Amino acid sequence: MRLQVLLSAMNLKTEAYIDTLNITSDAVVVNQTKAQKEASENTAAQSDGSGEILSIERIRRENINGEKQEVVFIESSERGLSRSRNMAIQNATADICILCDNDVEYVPGYDRLILKAFEKNKDADLIIFFIKRKERSAPIFRTERKMGYLSVLKIFSPEIAFRRESVKDIPFHPLFGAGARYFMGEENLFLYECLKRKKKILYVPVQLAELREEESSWFQGYDKRFFVSRGANYAAMSRRFSTLLILQFAIRKRKLYDRETSFQNALKYMLDGKQEYLRSL
Repeated sequence: MRLQVLLSAMNLKTEAYIDTLNITSDAVVVNQTKAQKEASENTAAQSDGSGEILSIERIRRENINGEKQEVVFIESSERGLSRSRNMAIQNATADICILCDNDVEYVPGYDRLILKAFEKNKDADLIIFFIKRKERSAPIFRTERKMGYLSVLKIFSPEIAFRRESVKDIPFHPLFGAGARYFMGEENLFLYECLKRKKKILYVPVQLAELREEESSWFQGYDKRFFVSRGANYAAMSRRFSTLLILQFAIRKRKLYDRETSFQNALKYMLDGKQEYLRSL
């Protein structure tokens, strides 16, 4: 089996940025840029309608360990994290892929850990690994276990690895994610859709990376925009159970937001987001 890391980034100068993330396996980098380059004549892939590919290069290089590495470096004029994810998946060719953000630093041998887990669990379509970060210093589960609709709410994008063939027809929702109308929850929607299509999602409590402590590019506090986006996210997950999901969030996360807004406001804004999203359908 072969692994590709799928990195979504903005305004990179070259593919060399992957070295700062300790990416040693093959990779697909989607660089959303303002540069208006003409598409290369030897472009090997076309956009899926989620964005325009300005250029694409297949770069064979040595990684930071001096080993051979192939990087597919794509420049796109489109905006939005979900569109970037979709473009990366469309242009990937490996058996196994893992999502990546530009603030993730992988541990040595991460690629072997990922492939070993998929070799062991041949019936798993997706495997969720652990990435250490400020708000979560330990895996959410101590042992391997199958994940369901509630447990996937605790996952964020770079923890998600998958068999490419299993998810290639399950796109990320372009209205959700950084740079989109609703700036969060794209990974939860993606995992919900995978579950709806009977894909097996497994949690493996193995650390692959650590998140750099950098200022978030999307989280600006528990303001109205945050709660509207969260409400819309729950509505997109499940129209039937969205109100229950909104209520549980308002109760469960109250200690996190109560210095910035009231329980009543949080609930109101999330319900507003739910209705706004449903009206857009």
